[in-house]
Amino acid sequence: MAYKKLKLWFDKDLAKDLAKKISKVDPSFNGTSFIKSTTKQLPPLELKARVEVFADELFHHFDGDYDQAMAVLLKILGPENEEETGMFTEYYWIMPIAKFVEKYGRYNFKLSMVALEEVTKRNTSEYAIRPFIEKDQKKTLKQILKWSKNSNKHIRRLASEGVRPRLPWASKLDCFIENPKPILPILNNLKEDPSKYVQKSVANCLNDIFKDNLEIGKALVEEWLSDHPTKETKWIIKHGIRSLLKKEDKWARGVEKKVKK
Repeated sequence: MAYKKLKLWFDKDLAKDLAKKISKVDPSFNGTSFIKSTTKQLPPLELKARVEVFADELFHHFDGDYDQAMAVLLKILGPENEEETGMFTEYYWIMPIAKFVEKYGRYNFKLSMVALEEVTKRNTSEYAIRPFIEKDQKKTLKQILKWSKNSNKHIRRLASEGVRPRLPWASKLDCFIENPKPILPILNNLKEDPSKYVQKSVANCLNDIFKDNLEIGKALVEEWLSDHPTKETKWIIKHGIRSLLKKEDKWARGVEKKVKK
């Protein structure tokens, strides 16, 4: 992927590429119409709007049949990403599929959860999972808790990144800004994760919690510190309290000393 602004990769060439991939699985797909309808809308748009155009045109060209569309789209995803990078370079083209699930998949929970698992193994589903949390928090958190124990690091990262109360470039999860306690079991499952990729996400989620629920965040960290924390847990704590350290918070300074031991 040669360097250029990410939004510019969502262009006529990508429309052609997606049409080609889909047509190999579903010869009835009208690739010519998809390319034409998608491309004419793109020039004035920024990244998020371009991705949504692709998702909307996929929905339209599958005649609004979400289940049939996913049966095809899941077959074009290709090999999983074994690395902790490349989501927005080699696998950027999967973003419209994530948006497709986010926008049109809320009424087929089971299929959508399968789809988000597969997407996040290559790109990311951290944005797409959020409407499902808002629609049915209890049911979705049950699924996310299972993800936090998954053998795949990308899925485990989704478990923490997807529930971040203040995830950048995403709508805030006001339910967890008001009360983050429902997501604490997820973070507890991930506090010793061996993947730095996952550790960074857990630390970011912890940092989000501190912004609105200082005492809940402190209590969680104190609990982790009292339970013979591993080096992974200590790293997560240190990075999770970074905003408090910048504010010269006395409690955070004390915690920093503990995790350095």
